[in-house]
Amino acid sequence: MQAGNHADRRPLEGVRILDLTRLLPGPLATQHLGDYGAEIIKVEDTGAGDYARSMGAMGGDTSYFYQIVNRNKRSLRLDLKQAEGKALFLRLIEGADVVVEGFRPGVMDRLGLGYAVLAARNPRLVLCSITGYGQTGPYAERAGHDINYIGYAGVLDQIGAAGGPPVLPNLQIGDLLGGTMAAVMGIMVALFDAQRSGRGRHVDVSMTDAAFAHAIFPLAEVLATGRARPRGEDLVSGGVPCYGVYETADGRHMAVGALEEKFWHLLCDTLGRPDLKPGHLARGEVGAQVRAELEAIFGSRSQQAWIEVFDRVDCCVTPVLRLEESLQDAQLRARNMVVDAGAIRQFGPPVHMDRMPWTEPRPAPARAGEDSEAILAALGVEGEELARLRAAGVI
Repeated sequence: MQAGNHADRRPLEGVRILDLTRLLPGPLATQHLGDYGAEIIKVEDTGAGDYARSMGAMGGDTSYFYQIVNRNKRSLRLDLKQAEGKALFLRLIEGADVVVEGFRPGVMDRLGLGYAVLAARNPRLVLCSITGYGQTGPYAERAGHDINYIGYAGVLDQIGAAGGPPVLPNLQIGDLLGGTMAAVMGIMVALFDAQRSGRGRHVDVSMTDAAFAHAIFPLAEVLATGRARPRGEDLVSGGVPCYGVYETADGRHMAVGALEEKFWHLLCDTLGRPDLKPGHLARGEVGAQVRAELEAIFGSRSQQAWIEVFDRVDCCVTPVLRLEESLQDAQLRARNMVVDAGAIRQFGPPVHMDRMPWTEPRPAPARAGEDSEAILAALGVEGEELARLRAAGVI
């Protein structure tokens, strides 16, 4: 991959990543890395490939879901169960920096492509394995989804209103915090060390571990009292009046995050209710009374009316937007968080850096293996050999 001028190059230019993952956590992790300049080769099997292509609403030949987590990638079809497919993959390994896979523990070894084999071919290689429960432990071989991972991690139990059941978030905490962002972190840490030491590592990412390791407030409560507070009763889950969601007259909501006393006092003054100031962090009957007062106040005007009030007051009171509104939000637009890749809108890279040029993203590969010939040609596989491999179902 050609690097640009050092003064304006993307920081991961020159890094090559082979991506064996499907669906959400792994593909989004490699897309993030691709946004910062890494070359991503999406290696798909010769059968279904990444079945995210047909999941959910379709935006042309592939689903919107697939398109928004696979930009800036090229696709190679390869049957890793065939000896020749495995041999081609090992040739690609020689020029790669990272392999990302999301199979169950042991699958790569059974394919003859475990970490020891890959590291023997390329000692600097980083292998990142993303699974629900990790490579070890009594649950390692179990199937699971986000709901299962955050359930085991004690996180799902904390989500919801007081007295109600656990509520499923439409932001997959285990998949995204664990399978995506923890994987990106692990890959970058291992890559940094490989550059210094000349040796890669096997990065073992458990989505359950990552969700569990970020349950900060529940752990603080367990350390203090021996048990987590019931959902809806903690400091940031609805247990105090100064931090919560309040319905407006038109059925919309405002988010009140006035945790600091100065913000709470400013909120009370703005509402013309200085008498509520003592109820800042109140719980129990007093807290319920203050919350009821706020509910009545916010329920007296529309969301837009409250936006106009609090846009002028810096006390952490903001609207709860729908995503279609967020896509038009002035702050997110100013930060270039809405970009076009092909014909669809997508989220921009979440971390901004200076001296990093932004170019229009390459759309997700529409067809599995659409870049196979170009990728294999770089290995010297062309003409009759290419035709033979295709006829044999290797590619």
